[in-house]
Amino acid sequence: MNFIKRAWLNVIRKRGRTLLLILITSAILLFVLSGLMIQSAAEKAVQNAKESAGTTVTLSANRENAFRQMRKQKQGRTELNLASVNLKKAKKIASSKYVKSYNVLSSTTATAKSFKAIKTTTGSSGSSPQGGPMNGNSSSKTSLSLSGVTATSVTSAFTDGDNKIVSGRGITTSDQGTNHVVIEKELAKENNISVGDQIKIKSNSKTVTLKVVGIYRASSSSTSQMQQSDPSNTLYLASNYVSELKGSSNQADSVVYTMKNPAKAAAFIKQEKTLINTSKFSLTTNDTLYQTMLTPLNNIKSFAQKIVWLVGLAGTIILTLIVILMVRERRYESGILLALGERKGKIVLQLLVELLMVLVVSSVIAVGGGKYAGNLLSKQLVQQATTQTVSSNTKRLNNSQLGGGNNSGMSQGMNNPGQFGGATSQNQQQTTNLKLSLSIKTIVEVIGFGLLIITISILLGTINLLRLPPKKILTH
Repeated sequence: MNFIKRAWLNVIRKRGRTLLLILITSAILLFVLSGLMIQSAAEKAVQNAKESAGTTVTLSANRENAFRQMRKQKQGRTELNLASVNLKKAKKIASSKYVKSYNVLSSTTATAKSFKAIKTTTGSSGSSPQGGPMNGNSSSKTSLSLSGVTATSVTSAFTDGDNKIVSGRGITTSDQGTNHVVIEKELAKENNISVGDQIKIKSNSKTVTLKVVGIYRASSSSTSQMQQSDPSNTLYLASNYVSELKGSSNQADSVVYTMKNPAKAAAFIKQEKTLINTSKFSLTTNDTLYQTMLTPLNNIKSFAQKIVWLVGLAGTIILTLIVILMVRERRYESGILLALGERKGKIVLQLLVELLMVLVVSSVIAVGGGKYAGNLLSKQLVQQATTQTVSSNTKRLNNSQLGGGNNSGMSQGMNNPGQFGGATSQNQQQTTNLKLSLSIKTIVEVIGFGLLIITISILLGTINLLRLPPKKILTH
């Protein structure tokens, strides 16, 4: 009778012990599979974050150096000279392998000529409840903000969901050099302006006619005292047209490059710094969203790895103890086999085959149950982590708005309320929308992990069997 047949007979006859082994091994493999699926979910979520976080690098004037130069001027002068970005150089930088898209930005102010801008009054002016004027200073703001872009589709206010085209279309690359404009819904409504109409504005002593090609809705209707005008007074035009109004053709205020891979932003900056005059210009990255999403996901990945190894260690200990009990229970059988000339190696192999049979059944149970349990658990953990990130970002944004600090990095978020929250929520939706499937690789890893645990358990549990002679095994 060979050792494989003996193993099969032992597994069938000892049904209680076999069932216990199957349950224990299934539980171990189920936890290992869940850990591997959580790890896989975190890796996929990181990849989704890379694709949807929208990390940008901005080429703009070096403000710090400009302030230093201003302070060196004669006392009393507060003129800040900021260099404009050359478009030829900006396009050359955009040809980098790290760049997904780029957006040329140029802005200025204007006044309305053929229509009325939204008038916003700030301060404590107006009538008191008793009918008299209220005390305090007040100011009226009716200036138009001209925002020149390469395309509205790659502008943060539109990609983050803060603004949305509701009629017509946005500005595209084909609009460069034209007088096409996109205006806000409330401004259009107040002045009965529709898509296709023409409006007149005055900017830098130039009165020009613009053609309305689209109308957008700004989700932020409140006006901050720090803003020059109501959000509805923001007009989107082609960047080179705005530059011409400013008298600086082929120049721009800044250029925003969107990275293909957020992790490569530092490499991009290092590469392109050789093409710019760093005393006049700077390359700054905005990967806050990517980093805030990356940290909790990496924590989940690390947590999953710890689960796998802790379960593996615990499983090894448990199975080792069971194997020791099995060997002690069957020491008489082992001693008789050795006395009859059977080699110790075959007896060990018999135990290994028995556990391998158990492993096959346990793997089927673990894969069947773990596919759903691991999928559900991984999605919940990723969703919880990203939800906490959204809450943290929203709280930080609210605190910065209430504090009214001078952090220039948050100025864009303050001028566009909801930008960070909207962007993070959109990223959260894309990150948690995971379609996980149980791959062949994961199944092989689970079986391999189970095989490793069983092998270690057999070797540790049969030490006495390997080192003692048959006589001592029978009398031990």
